[in-house]
Amino acid sequence: MQVLKRIFSYVRPYWRWAAATYAALLLATGLSLVVPWILRSVIDVGLTSGEYRYLVNAALTIIGLAVVRSVFSFLQLYGAQRIAFSIAYDMRNQLYDKIQHLPFAYHDKAQTGELISRATSDVEQIMNFTGDGVMSLLSIFVLFTTAIILMYSIDARLAIIALIPVIALVGVSLRFGLGMRHVWKIVQEQMAVMSTIMQETLQGIRVVKAFAREPFEIQRFHEEHKEYNNRRGLIIQRWATNFPLMTFTIALSTALILWFGGREVISGQLTVGTLVAFNTYLVMLAQPTQRLGFLVDRVSQAIASGTRFFEIIDAPSSIQDAPDAHDIGPIQGHVVFDHVSFAYGDSPVLKGISFEARPNQVVALMGLTGSGKSSIINLIPRFYDPTEGRVLIDGQDIRQVTLASLRRQIGLVLQDTFLFSSTIGENIAYGNPEATQEEIVAAAKAAGAHDFITYFPDGYETEVGERGLTLSGGQRQRLAIARALVLNPRILVLDDATSSVDPATEFEIQQALARLMQGRTTFVIAQRLLTLKNADQILVLDQGTIVQAGRHEELLQQPGLYRHIYDLQLRDQEETAAADKPRRVNRTLELATNYGDRGRRSG
Repeated sequence: MQVLKRIFSYVRPYWRWAAATYAALLLATGLSLVVPWILRSVIDVGLTSGEYRYLVNAALTIIGLAVVRSVFSFLQLYGAQRIAFSIAYDMRNQLYDKIQHLPFAYHDKAQTGELISRATSDVEQIMNFTGDGVMSLLSIFVLFTTAIILMYSIDARLAIIALIPVIALVGVSLRFGLGMRHVWKIVQEQMAVMSTIMQETLQGIRVVKAFAREPFEIQRFHEEHKEYNNRRGLIIQRWATNFPLMTFTIALSTALILWFGGREVISGQLTVGTLVAFNTYLVMLAQPTQRLGFLVDRVSQAIASGTRFFEIIDAPSSIQDAPDAHDIGPIQGHVVFDHVSFAYGDSPVLKGISFEARPNQVVALMGLTGSGKSSIINLIPRFYDPTEGRVLIDGQDIRQVTLASLRRQIGLVLQDTFLFSSTIGENIAYGNPEATQEEIVAAAKAAGAHDFITYFPDGYETEVGERGLTLSGGQRQRLAIARALVLNPRILVLDDATSSVDPATEFEIQQALARLMQGRTTFVIAQRLLTLKNADQILVLDQGTIVQAGRHEELLQQPGLYRHIYDLQLRDQEETAAADKPRRVNRTLELATNYGDRGRRSG
């Protein structure tokens, strides 16, 4: 009931529409209950008296009631659907807003397909319930209550005899519907599994095709789809078992009316018109009674979907503005880690990290995989909060400033560049939507992207496609640099920004990054030491702690992890290059000589 109460709370903003819709429902239902009384009068009075005018008036009255009832039915249907769509609109917006504000820790565990399923399928089930479902339940309640009162007023004993099977059927339908809640929750969860598989496969379609795994993915989807069908089959089986019982119960009630009511008509204790009216009311109850199980089933679906929906709405947001958070204001870029420790759940990642990055310095982070490099840079824009210690920017604890003001001054260029399905210009201006075209072009030129952008027929209006996969890795990376430049951040984070491109592209990107880093406090993660040699400070991490710190020349003089990695990466390269130098010089002279000979011959 708590879930239903929360679902109905979304009706509150539309209470005027709800009031008008419920009024139309009452009037439409009330008018339908008048018809049996008219039939009773026609049979007992009109046919007996033989007055043709009486019959004509009764027929016109029934037609007039049908027209008026149609108007109220239209208002009821329109109002119910408008309310349902409005509720679905509000719920999807609230869910999307919540997902956007959930911390990285939540998205680390959540599956995209699961979230999409809750925003689509689950909200759709709730919308169906708040629209047609609620109106139908209210209509049945009004119809049942009024019809029973009218039947009881006609003949109390006959009403009790006829309604005993119907009331029993109501109990069976309610039990059936409520028992389906758990089954529907399982079905919705299985739908989410299918959505996740489809979403992952489509995103990784290049990998699937590269490894010729189409048969495996098809089989995997077929198996989960089969499980979904099996669970839906269980619902169909239960529904098919209950539906004949409902039909039999209605037939039993009709038989009881004809048996007992017919005997009273023969004995003169009941008129034929009254018996017909009585049976008409029972027929009017038959269809709603049969639908009751389906509607309670729909309630179960709504409760299951609402439970899944509110699981996300109620998910705690550990990363949010403090009640007294203030705008950080323009910063200089002085970053301090003060005895910072951090853990993903119960797994410690950083232990007692302390260092200082002064404005305009370049701080390089290096270490083996899993040493904690990415965790450090994730703490700077407050994607996560430390479990111990503080992160300070210009002396201010970043937990005491607003997230928007903090992140507006931090630019990110990541290894896996993500572009949105929009134009090149819109992707560059993503962090600063108010950027002018001149600022966008200037950022693209500084990032070395302007030339290849203008090569496209549509230039900056070129659509990049999903995730920007129509562009090369180097092109996407330079657009990411331009995106950071437009933001004009005081703090810059480069997470292995050149690891996945060829040497020529890496050189161009390095030049763009050099322009981007000017006048900014920069944190660089890179596996290639050539990228780190000019850093003002190099922090070497191992198992979540800083084991070495200093400049390149200083660290080379110390035994430790840095010199070991340097020996592995650079010394062999330098020795190979030195040994190969005479051969390259001779080859250059040979090419020059050949070129000169060809020139003399052509002359």
